[in-house]
Amino acid sequence: MEGKLLSKELITKNEFSDMIRVAAHRLEKNAKFVNSLNVFPVPDGDTGTNMSLTVQSGFKAVNESESTHVGTLGKALAKGLLMGARGNSGVITSQLFRGLSKSIEAKETLNSDDLAKAFDDGVKTAYKAVMKPVEGTILTVARFGAEAGVKKAKETKDTVEVMRAVVKGAKVGLEKTPSLLPVLKEVGVVDSGGQGLVFIYEGFLEGLSGEASDEAYTPDETEMGEMINATHHQSAQGQFNTDEIANGYCTEMMIELGVDPTSDEKFDNEKLRNYLSEIGDSLIVVSDDEVAKVHVHTNFPRKVWAAGRKYGALTKIKIDNMKIQHETIVEDDEETTAAPASNKPVDYAVIAVSSGEGLSKLFESLGVTNIISGGQTMNPSTNDIVDAINNANAKRALILPNNGNIIMAAKQAAELVNIPVAIVASKTISQGMTAMLSFNPEAELDENKDNMEDSLDTVKSGQITQAIRDTEIDGLKITTGHYMGIVDGKILVDDPDIISGTEKMLDKMIDDDSEVITILVGQDGNDEDAQKFADYLDDKYDDLETEIHQGDQPVYPYMIAVE
Repeated sequence: MEGKLLSKELITKNEFSDMIRVAAHRLEKNAKFVNSLNVFPVPDGDTGTNMSLTVQSGFKAVNESESTHVGTLGKALAKGLLMGARGNSGVITSQLFRGLSKSIEAKETLNSDDLAKAFDDGVKTAYKAVMKPVEGTILTVARFGAEAGVKKAKETKDTVEVMRAVVKGAKVGLEKTPSLLPVLKEVGVVDSGGQGLVFIYEGFLEGLSGEASDEAYTPDETEMGEMINATHHQSAQGQFNTDEIANGYCTEMMIELGVDPTSDEKFDNEKLRNYLSEIGDSLIVVSDDEVAKVHVHTNFPRKVWAAGRKYGALTKIKIDNMKIQHETIVEDDEETTAAPASNKPVDYAVIAVSSGEGLSKLFESLGVTNIISGGQTMNPSTNDIVDAINNANAKRALILPNNGNIIMAAKQAAELVNIPVAIVASKTISQGMTAMLSFNPEAELDENKDNMEDSLDTVKSGQITQAIRDTEIDGLKITTGHYMGIVDGKILVDDPDIISGTEKMLDKMIDDDSEVITILVGQDGNDEDAQKFADYLDDKYDDLETEIHQGDQPVYPYMIAVE
C-alpha cells in the first residue's frame, strides 16, 4: 500500500476534511476492538466507544463548517472534540487536537512542516493538561508519533510521507506501552487509548492519501488470547487522580487581554501559570487571543488579581471562601438588570451522574438537585456536564461523577462555565451516596468537597455481574457466564450461581466495623433475591442493618454498599 500513496505538498480544506472524516469512520469501525483491550471481563469496557463518540463530535463540527480555511476548520474540530469528549481517553484526545488546532489556526493550507509542528504542539498541550502525565498511555503514543513526524518533515515536503511517519511512530510508541506502564507489562497488552489514537492517525493517512479502507481490524486468536488472559488490567487513563485542594480561597478571574494593562509585558500563558502554581493549586489557565480565564485555589487572592491586571482588564473576579459578594468590574447591561425573583439563581447545585430511575430518585432524596443520565457504558460528554451546570441556574456547583472514567470530563466541563465548580472524586454509586451524607448546604464549596471526599473511604462498593470471557485474575479463574463479585474494583468471586456468588461477596466485604448494608436492585435483579441476601445477613451476622432499594441500574443486577 505504501507504494501507492499519493504525494501531496499541501493539505487544503478538502484533504483536511477527508482526514477527519476517515479517522472518525475508522475509529467507529474499530471501537469494539479498542473496547476489548479493557480486558477486565465485565461488559463495560468503553474506551473505544468514548473515543469514537468524541471524534464523531469533532467531525460533525468540521462537516458543518462552510470555511475553506484549514485553520478555521481546525478550530471547529477542537471545539467539537472539547464539547463531545467522553471518558478520560476522550478528554485527552480533545486536548491533543486542541493543541494541534492552535498550531494551525493561522494557516489557510498546511505544508509538511506545518503538519509536523501541529502534531508536536498537540502533544505539548496534552501533557500540560494532565496534572500527572503517565508514560505508557495515549500520551506516549502521541509523543512517539509527533517525534517521528518532526524528523520526517526535515527530509521531505510531502505531507503524505510525514503523516505516514506519524503513524509508524505512533505504532512504535504503542508497542512500547507495556514496558513503560507496569500494569500493562504485567498483563502483556497495549494501552487501549493509545490503540484508539493509532486508528485515528491511520484514518488521517488514509484520508490524505485517498486510499481509505472501511475494514475493521480483527485480531487473530493468539492476539486475543494474549489480551484476555490478563490480571487486573486497569484503564491506563485511570492513573490520573484528582489532587487534594490545600488552599483556602477559590479564586476566578477573566482577563481582557491588552485592555488597560498595568504592564507592557506581553501575555504569556505559561509564565502566568507558573507564577500562580507557586501561590496556589487546583490551577487552570485557559486563553485565546482576546481573553484568559483563571481558576486557582490560593491563600493570596490579591496576588492573583495583580498578576492578571498586568495583562489586561479583569472582566470578572470571584472569590468563593470570603465574606464578600462576587465583585464585578465590567458587566454587560443585561447582567446589571435585576432578574425576576423566580429567575434568581439558587445557591448550590449538586449534580450527580446516575444510570437508573431508582438510583436517581435515591440521589434526589439525599439532596442532589440535578441528575445527568449516564455511567457504565454511557459516559456523559463534556457538553452534557456543561449543560447540566448551566441549566441548574446556581451560583456554585458540586459534581459527583460516580465513575472514575467521568472525572476528567467533569473537570474539563468545570473550566467552561462561569460559576465555581468542585468535583468530588466519587468512583462508584455507593461512594456518591455516602458522600451526600456529608454535604452541608451552609458550607463553602471547598469545605464540602473536602468533607465529602474524606467520606469516600468509609464505604465498600460491591457489584455483581456476569463475566463476558474466560480469563484468570490474581489466581482466580473466571468463566464466561459466571457471576463475578467485584469489590472496590477487584474481582474476588467467581460463581455459576448469582445467589451463592453474592453471598460470598458479602462475606468478603463485611468486617467488625460494618454496620449498614445497602442493596441496590438493578434492571436484571429482583426483590425476591435481594431479600434472600438480607435474610442471609440476618442469619449469619449480628447487629447489621440492611436496606433494600430499587436502583434500576444496567449491567449490575445488584450493587451493594457496606458502611
